[in-house]
Amino acid sequence: MRGTDHFESMECEKMTSPTQPENPAVRQAFNRLYRNFFNLAERKRRWSLEDDIPWDQANRAMHPAIADVVETFCAVEMYLPDYIAKALPMIRANRGWAWFHANWGYEESKHSLALSDWLLHSGLRTEEQMADLEDQVFAHEWNLPQDSPQGMVIYGMVQELATWLHYRKLLERVNERGDGALSRILQLIAVDERAHHAFYRDVVALFLELDRPGTLEQLRRVMNGFYMPAVHLLAGSSQRVASIKSLNIFDEETYYREVYQPILETLGVNRQELRRRARVTR
Repeated sequence: MRGTDHFESMECEKMTSPTQPENPAVRQAFNRLYRNFFNLAERKRRWSLEDDIPWDQANRAMHPAIADVVETFCAVEMYLPDYIAKALPMIRANRGWAWFHANWGYEESKHSLALSDWLLHSGLRTEEQMADLEDQVFAHEWNLPQDSPQGMVIYGMVQELATWLHYRKLLERVNERGDGALSRILQLIAVDERAHHAFYRDVVALFLELDRPGTLEQLRRVMNGFYMPAVHLLAGSSQRVASIKSLNIFDEETYYREVYQPILETLGVNRQELRRRARVTR
């Protein structure tokens, strides 16, 4: 009965929440936020794979552990068809929301191409190895980690900050060894990821204004059970996670200190408030 009650509560929340994509106030806010995001990206963030990366500075002697982590990040980005196709139907009635998701997909596709190209330019992977990696990725489907558009926005907010942190920490490791091409790639990707996080964060702040109890419940579910997307679907997933931890890029303590706490502070949510379960009125 407990599972049934939870399901009914979630269905009730979906029917009554003012943060639904179809809400005119939510549509208006998303149109404004997306236009601001898009205009800033056009002015300051667009970059070219051909013109903005010094490919001749790729370090063919880079440590294999770095290449392994780059390959993992590249593979996670390759699940883009699932990231787009499985979320878009929930938000297609909201132009700003859907348009942002499409633009996000374009930028993430460029990230995957840049990482893949570096692996080839550095000589640390062959064309055949990259083809095998694609086969591994497309052999499994990624599924949404949350069951509502609001939950996916919150997941996106957390995931994008965590992803930015992954790239920033990897950049530090790369700079210790020297690779002008990979350093530039990671700098550009990190800027994009931070912009994605800021967009999602602004949306979550809006949701807190429109429906604080419901948004807090979604926030609690996402943040207390967060995990990075798709890594578990890859071959050798345990070793991939171990490699990330061995380079001091990301672990549970890093998540709590540099993702969990800063997000709550920025949103004006304290841990006691987050721990209280939201009650859904029937």
